[in-house]
Amino acid sequence: MKSSVSLVALVAATIVSASPIVKRTITDIDILNYALTLEHLESKFYREGLANYTQADFVAAGLADPFYENLKTVSSDESTHVTFLTGALGSAAVAECTYAFPATDAKSFAALAGILEGVGVSAYLGAAAFISNPDYLTAAGSILTVESRHSSYLRASNKQSPFPQPFDAPLDFDEVYSLAAAFITGCPSTNAALPVKAFPALSLGTTGTIKSGDNITLLTPGYTIAPVHGDAPLYAAFAAVTGPIIILATPIDGGVTLTVPEGVNGQSYVVLTGCSDKVTDDTIVAGPAIVEITNY
Repeated sequence: MKSSVSLVALVAATIVSASPIVKRTITDIDILNYALTLEHLESKFYREGLANYTQADFVAAGLADPFYENLKTVSSDESTHVTFLTGALGSAAVAECTYAFPATDAKSFAALAGILEGVGVSAYLGAAAFISNPDYLTAAGSILTVESRHSSYLRASNKQSPFPQPFDAPLDFDEVYSLAAAFITGCPSTNAALPVKAFPALSLGTTGTIKSGDNITLLTPGYTIAPVHGDAPLYAAFAAVTGPIIILATPIDGGVTLTVPEGVNGQSYVVLTGCSDKVTDDTIVAGPAIVEITNY
């Protein structure tokens, strides 16, 4: 059964229901643990995938050698990132959670790997401005560049443009956590609470190649969005380094429809908001959804 909630009520509910996550000023230690949370997820994902699928499985999926060997290098990189961040944090480091990944074969594993690496790039990029310690900032930048190389390699292997646009899109802490939370089934009770929350899920309902100017559907699984005032507009905001690209979204049964704007390409992120001129944690209603846009 789907629930119907107002824009204001939905945002408030996500803040209240996020326990034990606590919203507070974010520190460098928080940011390192946030990064470690993502690296744990990636490390487990690759270790699980390499255990589940053989070199022959990847070759049969059209991912010819040396893809399998390169995948092992990517896995090693992610494990090294975990070791590095754990060492930097010492006793404050969060431990690995438990996860459920939707990959069902070598091909879907490689596709999800490309998506996760893209999210990692946007996560480090979005966090960089909040790191105050210059040594931590340099370390984060060093990991970011490696994640970017992983992303480009996996995109090319999945027959996507390895560098689809001149600027990567930053994501904020709550946006990234909302994407990561979809894979996290539980975490040790001893882990420190991160000052983040997950927004209600938003997913792409349109299949096939998508380009700017196309009409697409975004799904709101298990809930519908009802404006506070009957005719209040709803907006979709695409993340961009120069600021969000905000367009009107039309509510439909089970989600919204919208027209993909110009200025986005490759792995793109879109949230729903009730605000036409800005996107903050207080104005986001749902998302992000990941939309692969192929303009060239």
